[in-house]
Amino acid sequence: MPHEAHQELTGQPADDLSQAITELVPDLLTFARRLTVGRHAADDLVHDTVVRSLQARSSFRGEASVRTWLHRIMWNLAVDRSRQGSRELLVDEVEDRWRDDTYTVDPVVVSEQAADADRLRDALVRLPFIYRSAVVLHDSLGWTHAEIADRLEISVGNAKQRVHRGRMLLTSALAEEAGRQAALKGVVMKCWDAREQVGDYLDGTLPAPAASKLEAHLAACPTCPPLYASLVGATAALGTIRDSDTTVPPALATKVAAALAGAATRRGPGS
Repeated sequence: MPHEAHQELTGQPADDLSQAITELVPDLLTFARRLTVGRHAADDLVHDTVVRSLQARSSFRGEASVRTWLHRIMWNLAVDRSRQGSRELLVDEVEDRWRDDTYTVDPVVVSEQAADADRLRDALVRLPFIYRSAVVLHDSLGWTHAEIADRLEISVGNAKQRVHRGRMLLTSALAEEAGRQAALKGVVMKCWDAREQVGDYLDGTLPAPAASKLEAHLAACPTCPPLYASLVGATAALGTIRDSDTTVPPALATKVAAALAGAATRRGPGS
């Protein structure tokens, strides 16, 4: 990407580091899409990584490549955002299953699930972040254990363990996903797609065709209607909260006036 592209994106002339970051945005987006679930989350992660890297540019000393440095920033941001979700598999529980000589799965079912990109992503969502990211980096992006260890600042043994556990977790998740799909057979839309649109539906801004599809999903899905009803109830309750006293307390008014006056003084006359 030439310097003109950087200036078009940022409105500023490029220095060497800024130019390098700009050139690596497509690579960052690929990386982000492997670490997150959903296009918007990946876009946000790339944006925040660029912002954080520009804020921390003084810490870049060239000991690693700009790409490696940016990946570490993105990884740390992704870790900070990851939370234990209710649908995530418990590592110890799955490992206990695999230690049981009687535990097995149907390889045909698992292969069919893995061949469907949407179902594979749904299963990946259920893996705790550190295992999901390790197995995706190794098996999807082709990183070696040593590269994963270097980028994530962990030992090679730890990287191998995370990949190994991630594969076990993914296999079990795919097997369980098949059962969930059977329970949802005939339901229009995926649950996550429906839940993403509920906000617009509540606000009355969802286009009619999408609204009809969402309503069909809610009519058949066994899990989404309670969530929707709860959202309606919580939204309605928030609408009842009103503060009839809108008079600004004198102490607050004084503080606000002082803050505004101070800002004006710092700007100087005519600014």
